[in-house]
Amino acid sequence: MSRVRWAHPGLEQECQAHPEADTPTGWIKNRFETCVHRHYDLVLRNTQGDKTLGRLLFDTWILGFAYDGQRKVDYVVSVRDIKVQTNGSEDATKWSINQDVSSSVNVPASDPGASIDRPSKERRDELLGSWDKNPFWTLTYTAPDKGPLYDQGNRQVVHANVLLSMGVTSPTAPTRPWQQTDVGHSNVRFDYAGPVAGKFRGTVFTEARAELVMKLSDPNVRESARHIKDAISSPERTFPSWVGKSVPGEKEPLHRRIDEKDKDENRKVAIKACEEVWGDYSGSGLECDEYPFATTYEGAAKANGRFSARLIDGTDNGRGGNMLKAVYTENRLLDNDPFYVRIDS
Repeated sequence: MSRVRWAHPGLEQECQAHPEADTPTGWIKNRFETCVHRHYDLVLRNTQGDKTLGRLLFDTWILGFAYDGQRKVDYVVSVRDIKVQTNGSEDATKWSINQDVSSSVNVPASDPGASIDRPSKERRDELLGSWDKNPFWTLTYTAPDKGPLYDQGNRQVVHANVLLSMGVTSPTAPTRPWQQTDVGHSNVRFDYAGPVAGKFRGTVFTEARAELVMKLSDPNVRESARHIKDAISSPERTFPSWVGKSVPGEKEPLHRRIDEKDKDENRKVAIKACEEVWGDYSGSGLECDEYPFATTYEGAAKANGRFSARLIDGTDNGRGGNMLKAVYTENRLLDNDPFYVRIDS
């Protein structure tokens, strides 16, 4: 059968380079793009299972697109590169492929009244020829928008799951179809969290890894990066110092903290540690840099000593803080959302 042009060649080409794309979770590029690419090579048999009807090969793609600025997620789903081999008088033009997309809301994890609006069509069951002529279909899910309620403590968070199942049928074997329940799935979150998330509303794929990356070779944040590197890799070089100390962030995630009072408490504990080691540093141009960051649940106040405080250049410290803020807003990290830190050379 004929080949078709890719719908989103950039994402699909990237997707093909990642083996995890051929799993139900797929390859999650970032908080706003994800893809599943499954290749199937099926042998169809008759109802009794004693006769081979033929062989069917095809590829299924699921491309997911979430949006920073909209309570919306799109899935572009397709069946492509169909090839058939039949035995005897079996007629492959009568074979059909069906796809079913189901969606559900995780009510306990969502805010009260959470719901989603589903597309009018969540099932496609068509003959191979129809798929070959029109391989793509798009499903759009949205969450109702009640306007800005974040000042009242309602971020309108909706956690949802979207799952694709599919099957193959032949009139020769009506009671022996091929089926797979979980071809691909994704977990998405809709929110209207307001300015703490950057754009006031948006949608993300929650299983995506958010990461702050700094380089030791970057002159703008050299001291910030060195401090984090030492805290993670050589905690014995950092203060407070104690035997067996470890600091999270690289393999153990950090979690964003929004509450201003809690952040201030973290800073106070870190500053006290700096003053105990270096004394009065006012007027020096240096600032007390703390890691894990004051804007995390792992900050100094409740870290049980698993933190580091160090005097570094104030300008460098400010630039590092701006990089962290960018990670928060570019990834729509809300309160208690996890993220990681990586320091490159």
